[in-house]
Amino acid sequence: MAAEIDPSCGELSQEKIQDLIQTCVRAKAQAYAPYSNFKVGAALLTKEGKVFHGCNVENSAYPLCTCAERTAIVKAVSEGHREFTAMAVATDSPDVFASPCGSCRQTMAEFGSDYTVILTKPDGSYKTLLVRDLLPHGFTDEHLRAGQSRS
Repeated sequence: MAAEIDPSCGELSQEKIQDLIQTCVRAKAQAYAPYSNFKVGAALLTKEGKVFHGCNVENSAYPLCTCAERTAIVKAVSEGHREFTAMAVATDSPDVFASPCGSCRQTMAEFGSDYTVILTKPDGSYKTLLVRDLLPHGFTDEHLRAGQSRS
């Protein structure tokens, strides 16, 4: 199993990384993707050590689809968690580390730019990076505060 680990990604143990990968792979199995057949699973680790998982859920009206990453975040937030340590994402793509879509990146950045993202492949290999690497110039609450201070 190959790993591309970004040294700025903090202190996640190999055991915790493997636990998150296994959880997101299990979540992927629950995905409802009859239109794209592109199944995604996510596992989100909170600062308190709790793990929330999610899968993508498609809809024939495409804009109503929900991604795995956002599902996991919504579940965590609905349970009172707002600070995250890591998120692992699993797909069936064997050749690339599939990355979250733009909407997911923006939602992830809403809760911080310095937590680890673990992108996986079916062979067990993975790559780590930070949310800020996925969305380097994302729109944040700082932009809203700056706009409000001008009025």
